[in-house]
Amino acid sequence: MTSRPIPLAFLALLSWLAAGPAAACGPEALGTARVLAVGTVGGGAVGLKTYPRTLLLEPGEVVLTFDDGPSPGRTDRVLDALKAQCVRATFFMVGRDAAAAPALAARVAREGHSIGYHTMDHANLRHLRPEAAEADIERGFQAVDLAAYGVARANPQTPFFRFPGFADTPLLDRWLAERDIVVFGADLWASDWLPETSGDELKLILARLDRSKGGILLFHDIQPRTVAMLPTFLEALRARGFRVVHIEAGPGALATRPAPPGWSSETERFLRRSGGAGG
Repeated sequence: MTSRPIPLAFLALLSWLAAGPAAACGPEALGTARVLAVGTVGGGAVGLKTYPRTLLLEPGEVVLTFDDGPSPGRTDRVLDALKAQCVRATFFMVGRDAAAAPALAARVAREGHSIGYHTMDHANLRHLRPEAAEADIERGFQAVDLAAYGVARANPQTPFFRFPGFADTPLLDRWLAERDIVVFGADLWASDWLPETSGDELKLILARLDRSKGGILLFHDIQPRTVAMLPTFLEALRARGFRVVHIEAGPGALATRPAPPGWSSETERFLRRSGGAGG
């Protein structure tokens, strides 16, 4: 009798259950409605703010993503809020910050969240030579994986990447696609890089969600205003009937839905105005 390998998705589920959030939550919690396996073979890019396609989400479904951490005293409070509601999210980590807070990076992984990558030092990659940009991305892969999982291999643990400031280039997009890495933009921004209060941020993102009926959300776990408003935001998602979808790397090619007619990149307009802030 030969043994069969245990599916990775099953192992991830066991890890999540062992972390404890499911046992602590009752039916009043928001919860994670489903897990979406994102195919990565051949790469690709999603997020309507930047790209003319996004994930195959149903109306009312949201994917929670956080950039720029991990940040001690902030990311841990984000994790507490997510755990209290049995919600899983995706954290796009900066290599230097993961290296500086390995226990926190490891907690993100241990509690069943997905970890993506956000370069080594959050440079605007459009300002670097291609080989320097690739090296910065590669060092970010290595630093994050070493911090979160205790080992760094030739390829990143999870093939998800987000450009700092959303500032991609065609050359880097092709390089990542050749490595079967999916590039993430977002469908909605919380705009938490702006000087707003947590109450202002909450009103803004809920208004945007009410209009869009869901999508990939971008927050920053380094922002105190986001940390402060997150518990109330999660409660508001449940009250409004939104459902959280958790993303993990899956087999096959990336499946997407196209942008609506008349789409254009808001990211490029944003970058021209801001000089590359955000993301």
